[in-house]
Amino acid sequence: MEKRFSEMTAYELNNEIAQLNEKAKKAEQMGMASEFAVYERKMLIAKAYLLNPDDYQPGDTYEMIDEQSSFLISYMNGRFAWGHRNGSSELEGVPISVLKLKK
Repeated sequence: MEKRFSEMTAYELNNEIAQLNEKAKKAEQMGMASEFAVYERKMLIAKAYLLNPDDYQPGDTYEMIDEQSSFLISYMNGRFAWGHRNGSSELEGVPISVLKLKK
């Protein structure tokens, strides 16, 4: 049985991310867009478990890694930030690994 990301050590998470990256590359090469998207999303979630959620504060706005969007955090739930992208009224949750830390 596979471990949850929350049960893995940093070493195990990095190994998992490397494996997911390889699977994503293969899926992309084979033209399997939906499978590629699944592996990409799993990698982002795994990367979130390598970050400290206390570094992300509700009420703050963060640039997203796509560099085209901003995200205003309403509240945190574990490794996920819940809030609004680009001022939208729709509430959504994103792994903290898609948010750039402020310098």
